[in-house]
Amino acid sequence: MYILFEGIDGVGKSTQIECVSQIFKDAFITKEPGGTAFGEILREILLGGKFSLSKRAEILLFLADRAETMDKILSKNSFVISDRGLISGIAYALKNGDFDINELVFLNKFALNGLLPDKVVLFYATKELILSRLNGRGGFDSIEKRGVEYLLGVQDAMREACELLNLNTLIIDASLNKNQITKEIEKFIKD
Repeated sequence: MYILFEGIDGVGKSTQIECVSQIFKDAFITKEPGGTAFGEILREILLGGKFSLSKRAEILLFLADRAETMDKILSKNSFVISDRGLISGIAYALKNGDFDINELVFLNKFALNGLLPDKVVLFYATKELILSRLNGRGGFDSIEKRGVEYLLGVQDAMREACELLNLNTLIIDASLNKNQITKEIEKFIKD
């Protein structure tokens, strides 16, 4: 089973992955970008802010990471939970430029050798919650610096991508109690 945890920064994906990994101990936990050795290098390039990349170059680097994740992780493990994946890839690219969603879907399917997630847990948050959580962290990566309106647009594009791909998706209200969210996710994964 291949499960994606999707959502913009500050919605609680990492917290919930930590909680769920205690329940599903046989799951291989990974993240995009950065789940492989190559991906760690790409993560620094993409999020470190040292490089000003063109929009197409940024998409292609995320796709390269996704292809490595497919080869090194998804093809070798029967139960994978990933902090982000193709839904983020499509959504951020849509908000970044004038790209065709069908072209982005094609490129992501190519990178994943046609494999789509079995389930998606999509976290949704209000503007106020996002601002509160991001400001509480201190410091922003190069994508978070694009602003909250940009992130809200990405959030909407994530939902659009899930619907377009007709993926089995659980939409989570990120403002709910942590334990309540964990229970919802556990039930969704087990069903």
